[in-house]
Amino acid sequence: MPHNTFKTLKEFKIGSKTGQYYSLPALGKALGVAVERLPVSLRIVLESVLRNCDGKKVTEEHIRQLAHWKPNAKREEEIPFVVARVVLQDFTGVPLLADLAAMRNVAAKLDKNPKAIEPLVPVDLVVDHSVMIDAYGTKNALDINMKLEFKRNHERYQFMKWGMQAFDTFGVVPPGFGIVHQVNLEYLARGVHKRDKVYYPDSLVGTDSHTTMINGIGVVGWGVGGIEAEAAMLGQPVYILTPDVVGVELKGKLREGVTATDLVLTITEMLRREKVVGKFVEFCGPGTASLTVSERATIGNMAPEYGATMGFFPVDERTIDFFKGTGRTKEEIEAFEAYYRAQKMFGVPNAKDIDYTKLLTLDLSTVAPSLAGPKRPQDRIEIGDVKTTFSDLFSKPVAENGFSQPAEKLDQVFTTDNGIPIQNGDILIAAITSCTNTSNPSVLLAAGLLAKKAVKAGLKVKPHIKTSLAPGSRVVTEYLQKTDLLPYLEQLGFDVAAYGCTTCIGNAGDLAPELNDLITKNDLVCAAVLSGNRNFEARIHPNIKANFLASPPLVVAYAIAGTMKRDLMTEPVGRGTKGDVYLGDIWPTQAEVEKLMKYALDPKAFKNNYAQVKTNPGKLWQDIQGVSGQIYDWPKSTYIAEPPFFEDFTMEPGAANAVVKGARALGLFGDSITTDHISPAGSIKESSPAGKYLQANGVMKADFNSYGSRRGNHEVMMRGTFANVRIKNLMIPPNADGTRVEGGITLHQPSGEQLSIYDAAMKYIAEGTPTVIFGGEEYGTGSSRDWAAKGTQLLGVKAVIARSFERIHRSNLVGMGVLPLQFKAGDSIQSLDITGRETYDITGLENGIKPQQDVTLTIHYENGTSKQVPLLLRIDTPIEVDYYNHGGILPFVLRQLLAA
Repeated sequence: MPHNTFKTLKEFKIGSKTGQYYSLPALGKALGVAVERLPVSLRIVLESVLRNCDGKKVTEEHIRQLAHWKPNAKREEEIPFVVARVVLQDFTGVPLLADLAAMRNVAAKLDKNPKAIEPLVPVDLVVDHSVMIDAYGTKNALDINMKLEFKRNHERYQFMKWGMQAFDTFGVVPPGFGIVHQVNLEYLARGVHKRDKVYYPDSLVGTDSHTTMINGIGVVGWGVGGIEAEAAMLGQPVYILTPDVVGVELKGKLREGVTATDLVLTITEMLRREKVVGKFVEFCGPGTASLTVSERATIGNMAPEYGATMGFFPVDERTIDFFKGTGRTKEEIEAFEAYYRAQKMFGVPNAKDIDYTKLLTLDLSTVAPSLAGPKRPQDRIEIGDVKTTFSDLFSKPVAENGFSQPAEKLDQVFTTDNGIPIQNGDILIAAITSCTNTSNPSVLLAAGLLAKKAVKAGLKVKPHIKTSLAPGSRVVTEYLQKTDLLPYLEQLGFDVAAYGCTTCIGNAGDLAPELNDLITKNDLVCAAVLSGNRNFEARIHPNIKANFLASPPLVVAYAIAGTMKRDLMTEPVGRGTKGDVYLGDIWPTQAEVEKLMKYALDPKAFKNNYAQVKTNPGKLWQDIQGVSGQIYDWPKSTYIAEPPFFEDFTMEPGAANAVVKGARALGLFGDSITTDHISPAGSIKESSPAGKYLQANGVMKADFNSYGSRRGNHEVMMRGTFANVRIKNLMIPPNADGTRVEGGITLHQPSGEQLSIYDAAMKYIAEGTPTVIFGGEEYGTGSSRDWAAKGTQLLGVKAVIARSFERIHRSNLVGMGVLPLQFKAGDSIQSLDITGRETYDITGLENGIKPQQDVTLTIHYENGTSKQVPLLLRIDTPIEVDYYNHGGILPFVLRQLLAA
């Protein structure tokens, strides 16, 4: 029921009607605070704290603390942020649904009502991560790929259908509608919500790090691990440390020929340099006001790449135009605008009107056409420097982001058994894919226009290059057809192959066997060009070492060029019917793109498309028969298995085992170990522990599918943890040439036997030996993968000791009952001479845990000496102490629900 804390419950006008809201201007008056000078993103969080004040989880003190936010104060308080809804994609959503189902099993065993386990806020799962690019370059590629997707994922989709009928607040957007973030922007986001006559802003967390795309329409939201999302679904606030807010003032306008992708790669590079990890970033100034929602969403999407919690854009006329163009109702739009005007939060502010922790400025006219790569999204390269950068990196050591190859090999020609000549630097995958850019009509229309000019000039793409178009939404195909650009993309091999998150997450499908053979036999450095947001090692394809992010038109241009060793600023893209064709000859003008933009925002097209989610989800989806009932019966499956996190569950938590004695190192890792390295992702190798497990359970290699699709089965996932083909365990001695051995292997101690990390972990568990993991800077960077933490816990790891942690992965480790511990300044694996042959004790937590306290690591060296090293405990907040003491967030929430 509504309350009236600080007498802030007021009425506001919506046309001829009225609504109620918790007024921030009224709060400012009551507390004597200039609320209007707070960053807009913080004001939206403040409204949630005010509205959800219950005196228990959210108190008046929380409201006062946040209202009195100072730009440069020490950050010690946590904010309990209650979100309006939760969004899941299917890779992360399925294990989360499995956890909920397992909780219901526990309730039934304890003679409690299983319906006590029910999401308390609306939850939408969008199936977008399961389709793979098996077929490409043909008219029926989409049909073939979707049929294969349903065949492979039948058991998972049955489970989702059970979830739809078992839980009242759980909805599914079936496969084939688009990418979760695009569906979220165009369909799920409603602007404002209403409950008990009270209106409040849309806000959310999502189980995909690129949930931040929604920041483009003024919605506060970010990616969290599945573990945290589950808690949010079940009524827990999302607890965040009060953030710094960095303002980014945009001035001027983009030059002719520069795309939104070039802008976002520039912003990513700039903000990475500024170290905005864990901070809110908020855009302001006249340049911001001039950007379309699609351009804003592109920038918001890349927040994980620049390290921020959010990349937020306030609500203004452009947002209202987007809501009108995407078919929202007149009543919704009216309430949306009236609400934000009443809260005095409508419009993009000028930098001088807001108190930011720090203000950065970017002149849009300085942005140049760029790519990013070959291994990280923040490594931007201006297009004129791509050829020389690739050639330099080819021979540079791996430690300098290079490939350690002999220079004379760069231009050598290698030939496949069926006569295809391949060189280092040749492009083998060219994909218009991912949420970042396939949501943006300006760059997709530009790709279509470039394709049209290229085809008319007689240019072609070599048939061995795997080309694909995977739009973020079915509406994209509609406007590419209306503008008559799709046929030209198809002539270059960019047929629509899927509506989903494909190449960017490792669902590129395989290369032809002869290409794989040639690459592995000759250790070639071939390339992928994609319009995605992630290009970490082995993510796109295990055999493609150089991966470049680029705008959709540049993806098409590079596909035609066929190599990274051509300078597209000075050399021809290719040879057409009338001779050499240069990039300038086929690059579309802004006027040409703008002329077609009217086809991209057609309210009727959006309404018709999304009406089919309920009325016509497609025959493949309708044909799936899910089991019914409130409790899942866990049929035998290699896709879905009852998770082991509630084994031996009791209503009273046991003593948290925070003291670690005589531990062994399971792995020693360097800087920038991503969740792609830790969490099982991409294809499953036959020789890997997961591959052997599947074969032992009667699964043929052709039916392995991907790790992502098997996230609902812990047996597969724990075997794939730390099994990435590019991970380098520093415990393994280097090769004769000084390079590091790659792959998920370790040395079991004290025997020194070389085993897979999984096999060594099982051996340590059988021996009763606890294990720890050591890491460098930015441990756990990348996607918000809960399995990076779940797998770590199931392998018996008690603590991860690193120089610094990525935000989501750190909280996920706590959420799974694993200690995240941070070296103090100057200490590292190298400075402490840690080789992995030592034993380790962790002490200081025997008498209870306090957030961010000091603990002691005692290293017992092989020679009999020992050293005590102070570490910082990265359990950051009081609620995280509770989670850890309960053995993790899931047992904590389950005890609360069952007690209630």
